[in-house]
Amino acid sequence: MHNLFIFFFKPMNQIKLMNKIVLLVLAGLFFLKAEAQKPNWQNLDLQKDSVFGISTEKAYAEILSHKKKFKPVIVGVIDSGVDTAHEDLKAVIWTNPNEMSNGLDNDRDGYVGDLNGWDFIGGAHGDIEHENLELTRIIRAGKADTAMLTEYNRRVAEDRQIIQNVTGYEKLLDSMVEKMKKDEPSLTDFETYKSGNAREENVKNHVIDILKLNPDYTSYRHDRLKGYHDHFQQELDYYLNPAFNPRHSIVGDDSTNVNERFYGNPDVEGPSALHGTHVSGIIAAVRDNGIGIQGIANHVWIMSIRTVPDGDERDKDVANAIRFAADHGCKVVNMSFGKAYSPDKKVVDEAVRYAMSKDVLLIHAAGNDGENLDREKNFPTRVYADSSGSAESWIEVGASGWINDSTLVARFSNYGQHSVDVFAPGVNIYSSIPGSKYTTESGTSMAAPVVTGLAALIREYYPKLSAVQVKQIIMQSVVKPEQNIIVTDQGKKRVVPMSTICVSGGVVNLYNALLLAEKVK
Repeated sequence: MHNLFIFFFKPMNQIKLMNKIVLLVLAGLFFLKAEAQKPNWQNLDLQKDSVFGISTEKAYAEILSHKKKFKPVIVGVIDSGVDTAHEDLKAVIWTNPNEMSNGLDNDRDGYVGDLNGWDFIGGAHGDIEHENLELTRIIRAGKADTAMLTEYNRRVAEDRQIIQNVTGYEKLLDSMVEKMKKDEPSLTDFETYKSGNAREENVKNHVIDILKLNPDYTSYRHDRLKGYHDHFQQELDYYLNPAFNPRHSIVGDDSTNVNERFYGNPDVEGPSALHGTHVSGIIAAVRDNGIGIQGIANHVWIMSIRTVPDGDERDKDVANAIRFAADHGCKVVNMSFGKAYSPDKKVVDEAVRYAMSKDVLLIHAAGNDGENLDREKNFPTRVYADSSGSAESWIEVGASGWINDSTLVARFSNYGQHSVDVFAPGVNIYSSIPGSKYTTESGTSMAAPVVTGLAALIREYYPKLSAVQVKQIIMQSVVKPEQNIIVTDQGKKRVVPMSTICVSGGVVNLYNALLLAEKVK
């Protein structure tokens, strides 16, 4: 592969740039192994299908086809929002049995019109789409230390440099295409192009690599490459801009009052529901309707709790979302989000303790920075800030790929011998997006709902098992790879046993988990 990142971009701190790599993968500037994975690969079986899925289809065929008794489970999706009208999800969207669409708080829970969940980042004047990073909010509040200010300045400089370099790449690419005199250049057009200098030759070879995987040049140039450019421009405009603060004018709450509970609106989709809709499809897209995709769990209700903007979620909102889920009957909650700072972690810890008291299982994505969480921070965490212990029914999930070799763990995935519990499929996962459409996404955000779907399925068919017991079953039923695994540690590649990068030492497996649940029940 021709490494554009090294050639075209000015040198930067490679460790600090790990959080950019997953975006490069999605943009098409980097790519994983060229071997094609099979459709629905996350639900397939390693032995039967030669991809490292979780054996969902095998479990349905050999175990669940004989089980007639189940108890539907409510799954909370704390995320960016969910398209409740999606063709493959509308049949599994939770409806509050005690609320009506009449402008009244019929169930007297403090949330008027919470028919399908709640939106903690909306208000009477609409819904928040973009937000600051937590680091930016800390700086705006005048509470940043020297290290925080240094990190902030570094990130601003990095984003400006990346935008400058991508803009240069785009201009060079466009000039090459203009010389080809083709509106839609093909792989052959690039292969036969006579480069005028080394930079053109590098771009040419890189685009050839891209088009060999996907021959759609227009999609690469105008969707992925432009999307990558736009992402970093949005970081400067919103994430890292202290002058941008939409909270008060839209939500209308007192953002400094972390104990405030009742604010928001009932719009559970919001303006940017791609992420939450994708997550929900992995968990519970209808399996037998002949359309779309196959979710993991077949008898669950998806409750959308909109909490995560394009930017960092606030601790206050996360705490209230967890409480809302616990109070409205959720037995499993998916949390595919995370951030580097948590100034009000105490209020989140209190909500987590409350969820534990309600027998809720919390599933959290480990993050996409390629870092060791035994050293680095990714909030929220199960460890309480007051050093009193940690949440027992919490599962931290890293992302794995479909190939059973040393590259099994996704290069972008965080890991940690003591901090990450399990790995689950999170590379090139095909799932639902708004507008009854579908797309492929990668990240620990996709791995967490795989585990959420697995956990929900166990709780459907074995409702007497506690959240802690379900976690233990999931941990004890993983498939452990025989080979060592490649990870990046402080900028250097290491090849290590999987037991040294997660607690369980393996990838979750539904078939094994159901067999174990049958013994434990």
